[in-house]
Amino acid sequence: MPRSTAFDARALPAYKAPSAGAPMNAPARPTTAPTRPLWQSYLIFLGPLILANVLQGLSGTVNSVYIGQMIGVNALAAVSSFFPIFFFLISFVIGLGAGASVLIGQAFGAREPERVKAVAGTTLTTTVAASVVIAILGAVFTEPLLRAVGTPDNVFSDAVGYARIMMLAMPLFFVLIVMTSMMRGVGDTVTALYAFVSINAIGLAVTPVFIRGWLGPSLGVASAAWAALVSFTVTFTGLWFYMRRRGHPLAPDAALFRHLKIEPRLLLTVLRIGVPTGIQVVLLALAEVAVLSFVNAFGSNATAAYGAVNQVVSYVQFPAISIAITASIFGAQAIGRGNAAGLGKITRTGILLNIVITGALVLLAYLFSRSLIGFFITDPAVMELAHRLLQITLWSYVVFGAAGVVSGIMRASGTVLIPTTLSVLAVLGIEVPVAYFLSKTTLGIDGIWIAYPVAFSAMLLMQSAYYWFVWRKKTITRLI
Repeated sequence: MPRSTAFDARALPAYKAPSAGAPMNAPARPTTAPTRPLWQSYLIFLGPLILANVLQGLSGTVNSVYIGQMIGVNALAAVSSFFPIFFFLISFVIGLGAGASVLIGQAFGAREPERVKAVAGTTLTTTVAASVVIAILGAVFTEPLLRAVGTPDNVFSDAVGYARIMMLAMPLFFVLIVMTSMMRGVGDTVTALYAFVSINAIGLAVTPVFIRGWLGPSLGVASAAWAALVSFTVTFTGLWFYMRRRGHPLAPDAALFRHLKIEPRLLLTVLRIGVPTGIQVVLLALAEVAVLSFVNAFGSNATAAYGAVNQVVSYVQFPAISIAITASIFGAQAIGRGNAAGLGKITRTGILLNIVITGALVLLAYLFSRSLIGFFITDPAVMELAHRLLQITLWSYVVFGAAGVVSGIMRASGTVLIPTTLSVLAVLGIEVPVAYFLSKTTLGIDGIWIAYPVAFSAMLLMQSAYYWFVWRKKTITRLI
């Protein structure tokens, strides 16, 4: 396997480090010529990151197909009942990983391996402690939680069995998610890709074995949960040895073990970045639930069309989200190197790549929209509805990606609260009300989809205004 790909600091012109607290737009004197264009470093980092994100999305889809096709609709309903709880819990990990990756990126850019291990140790200790508590409480209160999300009585017992096993798997899964997020901070997206390939391959192989009972009695609905536990365990063990053998910056070695404790100052800084990110994930999910309720009012055909459109759009989003993550990591590393003057170039390159890559995918989706929808829907009337809705909203994901790059760069410096608030405002304060009011007009269901471009455009305008008129005037310094 190829060695992990780290961000090459030489991709940017080497600048003489400015004094502490220098403004990001302070002039800097180049000392050497760049050896690799920044856009190439972006692409090297992006490729594995996009593939890893796609694999994350595919794992749930394939498991749902296995359960639905091999056991039945009720089994799929039982598994689906746990999804809202699972999504809520994982938002905590997404926040921790986002905060840690920024701090690690800065420490890595500054060539401070001991600080990298300190951030990783604090984050991992916090993750393990919190996930064990969540797993225990979740297992104890599984039934009330499933009642709270309205799990139907005819699938309740199966849902409880599935959820309890998934709760047992939570600590391992949370650690894997946080580890792969922190790997981005040291410029490594390849090892994370290996991890998700492993999780998916093992899950694909083991789930049908458990369902059919080829190694013993059939495990029924719980098969996917047991398969997840096996895949997490094997992947975690494999990563442990692989990272040690390769001398990975985050390898579980003596230096990391020394830092497996909670350093309050580091934890507070991680949480200052991570908590708003986690809250944003939850609030945006709640907003999507509200939009779905508007769609449901138009009947089952509309709901089916909504599902098909979301499936197509989710894959268009992956590059946009990945480019935003890359911009944030590159920005954090530049700050760590004392090269705040390079943040503007990182921002511009991210936006241009978003236009090219996400734009190309959007164009392909427009050209083949009927064929893509045909993977999920066969009814001609529903296909026509989904096709029309896709035509309305697809282009706006290029705008969404640009907004993500701008907010990602600001996050790299530790400025999180305002960009997060602006993103939430665009969705909760603009998308949801616009979707509701337009759906009540003659536009009908089309009005709901018009709300997406309106919200994404407002998001880009607000993020850009804050970036240009407020954030760029701040002094950019390392967080730790």
